[in-house]
Amino acid sequence: MEFGHKPVMLDECMEGLAVKPDGIYVDCTLGGGGHSLEIAKRLTDGGKLIAIDKDADALKFASERLKDYKDKITFVKSDFKNAAKVLDDLNIDKVDGVLMDLGVSSWQIDNFDRGFSYRSRDSRLDMRMDAEQSLSAYEVVNDYGEEQLYKIIRDYGEENFAKKIAFNICKYRQVKPIETTGELIDVIERSMPPKSRFASGHPAKRTFQAIRIEVNAELDGLDGFLEEITDRLKVGGRIAVITFHSLEDRIVKQKFKWLEKDCICPPKTPICICGKVAKLKLITNKPIVAGETEKKENSRSQSAKLRVAEKI
Repeated sequence: MEFGHKPVMLDECMEGLAVKPDGIYVDCTLGGGGHSLEIAKRLTDGGKLIAIDKDADALKFASERLKDYKDKITFVKSDFKNAAKVLDDLNIDKVDGVLMDLGVSSWQIDNFDRGFSYRSRDSRLDMRMDAEQSLSAYEVVNDYGEEQLYKIIRDYGEENFAKKIAFNICKYRQVKPIETTGELIDVIERSMPPKSRFASGHPAKRTFQAIRIEVNAELDGLDGFLEEITDRLKVGGRIAVITFHSLEDRIVKQKFKWLEKDCICPPKTPICICGKVAKLKLITNKPIVAGETEKKENSRSQSAKLRVAEKI
């Protein structure tokens, strides 16, 4: 299958990063390489890009797509949350910019063999961004307890019918394992009143999101990682983060605000005793969203939000 890829808010990301020709940059979520390609184009012989992804297929495709710039790029198979360790392994202390495009890539969704999409009914439940990891959607759906499933679907999917969906999953799998996306979709649809099924898009959208987040531990450690990678920025360096749902965006928003704060001592404290100093200043007080033309041409951009901050 061809690796389709449309980078979200490409121009806005490049403007936010303010790429320096001789700078060092990290693309924590390489994907199809669209953002990395634009960064690499802006680098001179002194510039360097570290491109990270835990999907081996993404790395294979992107390394071919970016082959004309291979002398400036180091490709690394790893989770983005390991970016600081990746930099240590490469003997890089500080960088000029960091880009994160969170969530599942358009190619992963469109490749029905990966089991991410509710648009396919015949795919085996998988949803692993890293095909080498053991936990897949199949184990989550068939092995997790009802209460655990309920909390995942409620919290990660923000699904109003989470309790009924979790109950019916457990009821169905008593007869046979839920093996395909179609079987899971049927269970989800039967758990909703007919009038509510398509009230907010596809009825399986929120549950699939929740299971995908659990499989890939997408939110685990994100808060801590943002502070860790901020410490690796040079003064004046930029961090740009694209999120695709409210859970991710809330974490990024709150962490950026925390990193922007100076002293947090009580107002009446005569001198600072907390020792906290601001590490970032916000470049975007409100998130940037895609323009109407891009939203029409690239459906993935419709829910995207871009936040940019600068190291101080």
